[in-house]
Amino acid sequence: MPINILMPALSPTMEKGNLAKWLKKEGDKVKSGDIIAEIETDKATMEVEAVDEGTIAKIMVSEGTADVPVNQVIAVLAGEGEDVRSAAASAGNSAPAAAAKPQAATAPKEQSAPPKSEGPKPTAPAPQAAASQAAAQSSGGRVFASPLAKRLAKEAGIDISRVQGSGPHGRIIQRDVEGAKSGKGMKPAGAPAAASAAPAIAPSMSDAQVRALFEEGSYEVVPHDGMRRTIAQRLTQSMQTIPHFYLTMDCNIGKLLAAREEINAAAPKDKDGKPAYKLSVNDFVLKALALALQRIPDANVSWTEGGMLKHKHSDVGVAVAIPGGLITPIIRHAESKSLSAISNEMKDFAARARSRKLKPNEYQGGTSAVSNLGMYGIKDFTAVINPPHATILAVGAGEERAIVRNGKIEAAHVMSVTLSCDHRAVDGALGAELIGAFKTLIENPVMMVV
Repeated sequence: MPINILMPALSPTMEKGNLAKWLKKEGDKVKSGDIIAEIETDKATMEVEAVDEGTIAKIMVSEGTADVPVNQVIAVLAGEGEDVRSAAASAGNSAPAAAAKPQAATAPKEQSAPPKSEGPKPTAPAPQAAASQAAAQSSGGRVFASPLAKRLAKEAGIDISRVQGSGPHGRIIQRDVEGAKSGKGMKPAGAPAAASAAPAIAPSMSDAQVRALFEEGSYEVVPHDGMRRTIAQRLTQSMQTIPHFYLTMDCNIGKLLAAREEINAAAPKDKDGKPAYKLSVNDFVLKALALALQRIPDANVSWTEGGMLKHKHSDVGVAVAIPGGLITPIIRHAESKSLSAISNEMKDFAARARSRKLKPNEYQGGTSAVSNLGMYGIKDFTAVINPPHATILAVGAGEERAIVRNGKIEAAHVMSVTLSCDHRAVDGALGAELIGAFKTLIENPVMMVV
């Protein structure tokens, strides 16, 4: 029987993807683990590997095709010993049925194993993850599971909708199915689904109403790509569901600038004279926020309806502008990393983010984030919280300003920062403690290395 290769769900929020490139062609033999295609999501380009052996009988979706729905048949694989021509001929008939009832035949290469940096995984998902998974099931009947997990569940005769997912955002992965075989991590039969997310507020004006306000031919319609749609949805949801409040402080970064200059000058160089690292002000900001979250652990949290998630480590995201939007790669365990390590890791993330080569585990999750517009000359601003974070620090430009010290006016390098807080998780006094701890560290950078 032919095996249908489906457009995989490479993230819990993915509904469509672009088939960027086929790495195999019709007639090629593949085995489990072979990379067969590249799929573009809203955030990254990911390699997809086969989980079955056989011969590619027919490619149903040509490379370069955009907005291919998840679980649509993209190719048909003839199994071992099966006639390739017969499998190709039956492809048209099997495609609709396969789209209605998915079969796992591909898996994203990056998610074959959990990221090591996140530490041991819980045996049951966080309340927020379970709720989001249940909500997805109740709203559209879709179960967020890796293709490999779906295949293993089908082979074992397990109802995958009853398996508790422990992957990112409640996604069901291989180890969850393995646990379900022994009766672990299964939801009770008939368990009620969690309430679905609040419906989005309808736009005040329709597309037609907006266009009617402008003269025909005086504008160009630029269609939204997947990234822009995702950003719009998530930020709208954030502002509608998270009660934001903001705290602003001015930080004297004179000592930081002096330390940065001294550290960079002392950086070891290779045979070509290239320094091993070159610290930026943002590297100090990242480290200071990571340490501040450790000093004020009650602010290093994520809100869920079932309870507060109090994080042990400071996983700090950094907003990186890329063509068409932005992405937030995460420096894991930033509190324990040196400034040079943070700097080099951030440079690598930024380069791969702009070429859309980040893996989902490199930009999903995190406990807080930094958004820095100082390089654009912005003095101060407020940033929108990116769930599941409870805070985000907006960093303005460092500039010389007149300050009063000991009754005298003098010049100083000052940087304004604004902390956005989720009032459900972080109260005003707690937020003030966090930004105060940040100010102490950023004004005294020697405290970051002791």
